[in-house]
Amino acid sequence: MDGFVAEGAGENVFVVKGGVVYEPELTSALQGITRDTVHALAEDLGLRVLARRLTRDDVYLADEAFFCGTAAEITPIRELDRRTIGDGRRGPVTAALQRAYFAAARGADARYERWLTPV
Repeated sequence: MDGFVAEGAGENVFVVKGGVVYEPELTSALQGITRDTVHALAEDLGLRVLARRLTRDDVYLADEAFFCGTAAEITPIRELDRRTIGDGRRGPVTAALQRAYFAAARGADARYERWLTPV
Protein backbone atom coordinates (compact mmCIF):
# COMPACT_ATOMS: atom_id res chain seq x y z
CA MET A 1 0.00 0.00 0.00
CA ASP A 2 1.45 3.38 -1.02
CA GLY A 3 4.71 1.60 -1.82
CA PHE A 4 5.12 0.09 1.64
CA VAL A 5 5.05 -3.58 2.64
CA ALA A 6 1.56 -4.49 3.81
CA GLU A 7 1.17 -8.27 3.99
CA GLY A 8 1.73 -11.55 2.20
CA ALA A 9 -0.94 -13.21 0.09
CA GLY A 10 -3.30 -13.69 3.02
CA GLU A 11 -0.85 -13.63 5.91
CA ASN A 12 0.88 -11.08 8.09
CA VAL A 13 4.54 -10.32 7.57
CA PHE A 14 7.08 -9.60 10.32
CA VAL A 15 10.76 -8.71 10.08
CA VAL A 16 13.38 -8.98 12.80
CA LYS A 17 16.27 -6.54 13.05
CA GLY A 18 18.60 -6.37 16.03
CA GLY A 19 16.33 -8.61 18.10
CA VAL A 20 13.29 -6.35 17.62
CA VAL A 21 10.25 -7.64 15.73
CA TYR A 22 8.65 -5.18 13.30
CA GLU A 23 5.34 -5.38 11.48
CA PRO A 24 3.50 -3.07 9.09
CA GLU A 25 1.09 -0.60 10.64
CA LEU A 26 -2.47 -1.89 10.91
CA THR A 27 -3.64 0.69 8.40
CA SER A 28 -2.31 -1.67 5.74
CA ALA A 29 -1.94 -5.05 7.48
CA LEU A 30 -4.33 -7.83 8.37
CA GLN A 31 -5.63 -7.87 11.91
CA GLY A 32 -6.16 -11.45 12.96
CA ILE A 33 -5.96 -14.13 15.60
CA THR A 34 -2.56 -15.49 14.57
CA ARG A 35 -1.10 -11.98 14.56
CA ASP A 36 -2.47 -11.44 18.06
CA THR A 37 -0.96 -14.80 19.05
CA VAL A 38 2.47 -13.71 17.79
CA HIS A 39 2.17 -10.54 19.86
CA ALA A 40 1.32 -12.49 23.02
CA LEU A 41 4.06 -15.08 22.48
CA ALA A 42 6.64 -12.40 21.70
CA GLU A 43 5.77 -10.53 24.88
CA ASP A 44 6.10 -13.73 26.92
CA LEU A 45 9.50 -14.34 25.28
CA GLY A 46 10.62 -10.81 26.18
CA LEU A 47 10.57 -9.58 22.58
CA ARG A 48 9.40 -6.14 21.50
CA VAL A 49 6.98 -5.90 18.57
CA LEU A 50 6.77 -2.50 16.92
CA ALA A 51 4.46 -1.40 14.12
CA ARG A 52 5.81 0.99 11.51
CA ARG A 53 5.84 1.57 7.80
CA LEU A 54 8.13 -1.02 6.25
CA THR A 55 9.84 -0.74 2.89
CA ARG A 56 11.18 -3.53 0.75
CA ASP A 57 14.63 -2.44 1.89
CA ASP A 58 13.57 -3.15 5.49
CA VAL A 59 12.79 -6.70 4.43
CA TYR A 60 15.95 -7.07 2.33
CA LEU A 61 18.13 -5.89 5.23
CA ALA A 62 16.32 -7.77 7.99
CA ASP A 63 18.13 -10.35 10.09
CA GLU A 64 15.12 -12.62 9.57
CA ALA A 65 11.51 -12.47 8.45
CA PHE A 66 8.42 -14.61 8.78
CA PHE A 67 4.77 -14.88 7.82
CA CYS A 68 1.97 -15.75 10.20
CA GLY A 69 -1.63 -16.68 9.57
CA THR A 70 -4.17 -19.44 9.89
CA ALA A 71 -2.67 -21.48 7.06
CA ALA A 72 0.92 -20.22 7.34
CA GLU A 73 1.05 -20.62 11.13
CA ILE A 74 4.58 -19.18 11.59
CA THR A 75 6.67 -19.67 8.47
CA PRO A 76 10.17 -18.28 7.88
CA ILE A 77 10.76 -16.17 4.77
CA ARG A 78 14.00 -17.12 3.06
CA GLU A 79 14.14 -14.50 0.33
CA LEU A 80 12.31 -11.61 -1.29
CA ASP A 81 12.79 -10.67 -4.93
CA ARG A 82 15.57 -13.29 -5.13
CA ARG A 83 17.46 -11.52 -2.36
CA THR A 84 18.36 -13.68 0.61
CA ILE A 85 17.09 -12.45 3.97
CA GLY A 86 19.65 -12.82 6.75
CA ASP A 87 21.57 -16.04 6.20
CA GLY A 88 18.73 -17.59 4.21
CA ARG A 89 17.59 -19.84 7.05
CA ARG A 90 15.12 -19.63 9.89
CA GLY A 91 16.51 -17.21 12.45
CA PRO A 92 16.55 -17.59 16.23
CA VAL A 93 13.61 -15.26 16.88
CA THR A 94 11.45 -17.03 14.29
CA ALA A 95 12.51 -20.40 15.73
CA ALA A 96 11.60 -19.34 19.28
CA LEU A 97 8.21 -18.04 18.15
CA GLN A 98 7.55 -21.23 16.16
CA ARG A 99 8.38 -23.42 19.16
CA ALA A 100 6.14 -21.35 21.43
CA TYR A 101 3.33 -21.34 18.86
CA PHE A 102 3.36 -25.11 18.33
CA ALA A 103 3.59 -25.75 22.08
CA ALA A 104 0.55 -23.53 22.62
CA ALA A 105 -1.41 -25.05 19.72
CA ARG A 106 -0.71 -28.61 20.89
CA GLY A 107 -1.62 -27.89 24.51
CA ALA A 108 1.96 -28.45 25.68
CA ASP A 109 2.16 -25.06 27.42
CA ALA A 110 -0.42 -24.60 30.17
CA ARG A 111 -0.15 -20.78 29.96
CA TYR A 112 -2.17 -20.90 26.75
CA GLU A 113 -4.79 -23.54 27.59
CA ARG A 114 -7.48 -20.83 27.47
CA TRP A 115 -6.79 -20.50 23.73
CA LEU A 116 -7.77 -24.13 23.07
CA THR A 117 -11.19 -25.64 22.50
CA PRO A 118 -11.50 -29.38 23.09
CA VAL A 119 -13.10 -31.29 20.23
